[in-house]
Amino acid sequence: MKLIADSGSTKTDWCLISAGQEVCKFATEGYNPFFVDSKYIFDSLGNSIPQFIDTSKISEVVFYGAGCQDEKKVLVVNALEQFFRGAALQVEVDLLAAARGLLQRNAGFVAILGTGTNTCTYDGVQIDQQIESLGFLMGDEGSGSYMGRKILSDYIRGRMPEAARKLFYQEYKKTPAVIMDEVYSTPLPNRYCANYVLFLNHPEMDKAYSEGVIRDSFHDFFENLVSAYPEFRTLIFNCVGSVGYYYADTLRETADAFGMETGAIVPNLIDHLVAYHLHDN
Repeated sequence: MKLIADSGSTKTDWCLISAGQEVCKFATEGYNPFFVDSKYIFDSLGNSIPQFIDTSKISEVVFYGAGCQDEKKVLVVNALEQFFRGAALQVEVDLLAAARGLLQRNAGFVAILGTGTNTCTYDGVQIDQQIESLGFLMGDEGSGSYMGRKILSDYIRGRMPEAARKLFYQEYKKTPAVIMDEVYSTPLPNRYCANYVLFLNHPEMDKAYSEGVIRDSFHDFFENLVSAYPEFRTLIFNCVGSVGYYYADTLRETADAFGMETGAIVPNLIDHLVAYHLHDN
């Protein structure tokens, strides 16, 4: 049996396949090695993998994950080796999953817009160009964590419309001082900030404010990342991730404003990745 995983910073989608067919799907939390270590991943898997799955019968694990690059990749490899003993293991960055899932074996451009951000061009086999997203602290424009940071900074600095600021306190019962303390003390600040994106969807929210946060975030994403790719206007914009999918209309409008045609925008990849890997069987 072969187990395929697509892991972001918040959630991991898994699919078990056998004899060219899907056996089951399930989800666990996300395992970004920039924020969690091998022990955390191992312990979480022990508490999250469905009990009816006999891990000793899994012969191969293909894991695509946010942050699975350079020396950080080793943290994920170590955890998976310990948990899925004897299984052949392949660990790749989530961006390759996006490319394989959205484009299969065709060349093109892909982006991830979830808790974090990533982009690349793909030649049909491998990533051939990638401009660094700079991660949670320095970049990730257009992502959930980027929008969440904007919301929190506006709340703390009093830049929100007064009605929205009152609504924020009514909803979360947190003062600026509490927010500041939590942002800098939580072990997963990217997830923490991204959680506040839901505030933009509150039925009593100031629509002009919420739409402005979303529009400005996507503009920054195209201005600072997408437009840095040579001849980006000749490429079709394909995207995976909950943030891109939920705000797809604004995302398409932004792409159009930058002269870029839009292709697929999907919330997750697991079905697309299964299709890619079943083709190999």
